[in-house]
Amino acid sequence: MIRFNTAIILAGGTSSRMGFNKELIQIEEQKMIKIQIEKLNKKFEEIIVVTNNENYYKGFNCVTTSDTFKNKGPIGGLHAGLLKSSSLYSYLIACDMPVINTQYTNYLIKKLCFIEKFACITKFGDWIEPFNAFYSKNIIAYLEEYMSEGGNSINGLLKKLEVMYIEENIARKYSSNWDMFINLNTKDDLLNYINQEMVASI
Repeated sequence: MIRFNTAIILAGGTSSRMGFNKELIQIEEQKMIKIQIEKLNKKFEEIIVVTNNENYYKGFNCVTTSDTFKNKGPIGGLHAGLLKSSSLYSYLIACDMPVINTQYTNYLIKKLCFIEKFACITKFGDWIEPFNAFYSKNIIAYLEEYMSEGGNSINGLLKKLEVMYIEENIARKYSSNWDMFINLNTKDDLLNYINQEMVASI
């Protein structure tokens, strides 16, 4: 099995705080998720979008799938993506995360090449960042058992598994302002991000 060939984008969720489907977020008149797919295609051969709206992705260079475990949130999307993945390890990101840091992605891959774990996750103080991370197909059985018992938190599952954690001070060498972990939850978040990008381009 190929080890690092797949990226998974989670595009489900209610988008209640944004007020519209986050899959439709546009930046510079392009769907943000299309920009993500194009960036990820430079690194990964297989892009999987977990979505309830596969008609949005006609003509995009990706494949789509949907949750087997319904109404479980991101953990259900992770499970669906790993089921579809042809790689041992899959990179996970959400459709509302505009920054893809390929240098950091390469760093995580190098770490997993030396020591195999169920996942490679970044710490944020005492918390963890479940996205911008790698997960192994070998956790599928654990995901299914955990969700069948009522679990619905990626963080809760990771506490039960052997995971490689990257300390915050290491991650900040690649993203000092932590922008590779930001997500756009509200219209204000989106406008602030667009304004920052405009200022940066001047």
